[in-house]
Amino acid sequence: MSPQLESEVAELESAEDFLEHFSVAYDPHVVQVYRLHILQRFHDYLSRSDTAGGPTRDDMRASLALAYDDFVRSDARTEKVFRVFKRAAGITTIPVANIGRMKH
Repeated sequence: MSPQLESEVAELESAEDFLEHFSVAYDPHVVQVYRLHILQRFHDYLSRSDTAGGPTRDDMRASLALAYDDFVRSDARTEKVFRVFKRAAGITTIPVANIGRMKH
């Protein structure tokens, strides 16, 4: 990520700030209900990006638009962004570092 983009993003505080900064049209009601889910999904999408030098402005805009759209079309329970929803659905993740370790 460029230093300028990193500086711009560092100043954004809310889901609305991110959506407005990256010019993603949004329904305030959707954001009010799913703001943390949208931001977490945005982060998840960015972490999967393998762009050399970090995500570009276009990568960030596309990831944010996709994250927002996930919650326009679905809901938090279905999307299972946070661990509590994953656990309730029987989905468990184990860190790679813990695989093969036995507790005595």
